Amino acid sequence: METAVLQGNSKADLKMLTDLAKKIGISVKYLSEEEKEDIGLLKAIKEGRTGKYINTDSYLQKLRK
Repeated sequence: METAVLQGNSKADLKMLTDLAKKIGISVKYLSEEEKEDIGLLKAIKEGRTGKYINTDSYLQKLRK
């Protein structure tokens, strides 16, 4: 199964695309704001992962400065 996420400024254009998708047998799901935030957070976590361990105390001290 493949997934595509579409975002646009025009509700009319998105409706046209979703109507077409449904017509050719592609399921459509609208994401809530919380689901969109979760996807963004997951992406940020994956990009920031280095596999290295850090000293938590020194890291927090740097953040506080």
